[in-house]
Amino acid sequence: MTITVTEEVAQWARRKAAEENTSVSKLVGRMLEDEMRRRGEYWEAYETVKKIKPIKGLDASKRMNREELYDRR
Repeated sequence: MTITVTEEVAQWARRKAAEENTSVSKLVGRMLEDEMRRRGEYWEAYETVKKIKPIKGLDASKRMNREELYDRR
C-alpha cells in the first residue's frame, strides 16, 4: 500500500510514531483499523458472526495435537 501525504503530515506522523514507540506504518495501520471499527458495517458484521451457532458434532476440543498431526510413522 502506498499513500501520499504532505511533508507537514509526514513530519507529524513521524513525531507521533516516535511518541508511541512504533513505526509510521504501524501507526497508520492502527489509525485505519480504528476508523474501520467506527463504521457501522464492521459492527453489523460483528453482530452477525456472534449469532452463528456451533455446528453439532463438531468439537474442537477433540482435535489432534501437533505431534499426532505430524506423526509420519
